[in-house]
Formats: sequence, C-alpha cells, structure tokens
Amino acid sequence: MNDWVKDFGRTAKGQQATLYTIHAGRYTASISDYGAALVSFAVKDDDGTPVDIVLGYDHASDYEKSDACFGATVGRNANRIGGAQFVLNGTTYHLAKNDGENNLHSGPDFYYKRMWKTQGIATDGASISLTLDTPDGDQGYPGAFSVTVTYQLDKDGCLSIHYEGISDQDTLCNMTNHSYFNLNGEGNGDILDHNLKLFSDKITEIDSGTIPTGRLLDVDGTPFDFRNGKSIGADIEADDEQLRFGNGYDHNFVFAMDKGETRKMAEVFSSVTGLQLDVYSDLPGMQLYTANYVTRHTAKSGHIYDRRCGFALETQYFPNSINIDGFASPILPAGQKYESTTTYKLSFRK
Repeated sequence: MNDWVKDFGRTAKGQQATLYTIHAGRYTASISDYGAALVSFAVKDDDGTPVDIVLGYDHASDYEKSDACFGATVGRNANRIGGAQFVLNGTTYHLAKNDGENNLHSGPDFYYKRMWKTQGIATDGASISLTLDTPDGDQGYPGAFSVTVTYQLDKDGCLSIHYEGISDQDTLCNMTNHSYFNLNGEGNGDILDHNLKLFSDKITEIDSGTIPTGRLLDVDGTPFDFRNGKSIGADIEADDEQLRFGNGYDHNFVFAMDKGETRKMAEVFSSVTGLQLDVYSDLPGMQLYTANYVTRHTAKSGHIYDRRCGFALETQYFPNSINIDGFASPILPAGQKYESTTTYKLSFRK
C-alpha cells in the first residue's frame, strides 16, 4: 500500500476495508470500499494546510457501528417510503419498518453497511469506481440489481459522483450520497453560521412522520426561503410546524418535477475559512438535513461531533415518490440503465 491506498481496518465480520485517496491539484477525496463512503474531501489553503469538510471516522468499524450515515452511498431507494410498502406492476412489496411505520434509506440492510468491489484508483489518480451486485428480493425490492458509483475529482475542486445501475426486473432506483459537510472544517463546531442559498421556491410538505403529503409548499415568507441566501441558523428554531416535524431542517426542496438537465441547486459559504460549496445535479429534489439527531460522540481525528455539526444536501427523487401521483417516478424498467450525476464543487471565494 502507498499514500493513496491505506488499510482502513476490519469490520466486526472480519472483512478487510481499504481507504483510497484520489487527488487533483490541491484537492483530495478519500473513499472506503466499506459502504462506498466518502470519508474526506479536502483542499489545501494558501499555507498548504488541508481543510477537510466531510464528517466521518478513522476506521471502517466506526462506520459499521454508527447510525449517522456519514459519507454514505444510499440505495436502492434513498430517503423514506411511507408505510414501508409500495405497489409495482400490481404486486405489493413490503419493506422493513426501520423509521417508525416507514422505511428509511432501504434499511436496515443498508448499502453503506456492505463491502463494495473496486479495481482501485484510475491511472490518473483522480477517480475510482465501486460496484455492488444485489440479488432479486434484496432489501425487499424486485430484481437482481447491479450499481456502480464513480467518484471523480478535478483541479477546479469538482467532486462528481456518478451512478449507473441496471436490473433484470422493474424495480426502484433512487441513489444518493449522505455526506455531512462543515465548511469551517470537520469537527470545528456547528454549521449554523454557514450562509446557504438554495435555488428552489418550493418544498414537499411533510406530516408528523416526515412523510410527504403530496402537497408542494411555497417557501416565500417561511423559514424555508433560502433563495437570497441566509445563515442556516437564522430561522432553524422558528415556531413552524414543518420545522417541528423535522426537528429542524429535514426537508426535500423542489428544483424540477422530473429528472432532467444538470442544474445548480445550492451555494454554501463559510466566512471562517472562505470556502464555498456549490451543488449541481440532474435530479428533481434535494434534501436539506441539519444533523438534528446526531448525538455527542468522538469521531475523525478525535474530534467531537454533536447536534448540527454538519449539513447534508442529498440529491434525489422526492421522498415517497413511488406512492404519490404527480411526483417523478423512481421506477427503473428492466434492462434500462439508471444514470445520474451529482457534483460538489469546493472553492475559496475570491
């Protein structure tokens, strides 16, 4: 092994994990074959000191024990399915109820708790692909499904996450990455001072179980209006039913009504470091989650993480979209390729 390929420890099952670091210019990103997790995303400042903005752990076993989804690659279906069931081609499929009466992130047999296959880092050092093959009935879904996630980094600070998948039966496919970011540097306090701009004028309304009702709510005049930019903490404690249901921000923002062309969804800025993170995707929605349920514990490099220590921007089909008419469908027809790309662009604001 070398500086770009390192031992990442063993899981409780005795599986050996490896940490791969891709690099381009002053940027690096580290990915583990355990969970296809994004473990770090760093840039060197003007003094040559790397600033890592991704929350995580130092060993695969810590990811195995954690329920926080740090850096997680999520599938087959990200986010929630109401009642933990759906109907496809006249058949009702029952999923595990791992979030009250609902299913969350296709758990409890999560993709981010499994070993993925990789051929290693590309010859240019800037990308890596990881593959997971799953049988018919896995997680309760129909069809044998194979998915590949490719992380690619460039000298402009663009970390692109590209998904490709195919199934031998009609199934659901809604892949995402659940990284938590802190532009002050991971482990450096909460993210309430970050300035967030979202290019969205609607959210999907949720009920008390955080399941979308099918209604779209205008953000105008609400704590969810980030169109002109404001701190994440400005309204997070407002007296608002939607915020109470999510215990903070845990909501899908609407950018389109179907998958389409790549668009800019978000800008986030830290005045502490001068770092800005821009988010681009071809998916119709994005979940803003403000680590409302992260509890105090020791994580990467001995840093202490606590509530609202990071924010997640999870690009996606709308939650529970399989069960709501009018929402873009996450159905993947048999033999048809699923493809989607999300890009996180990290830069110092000039």
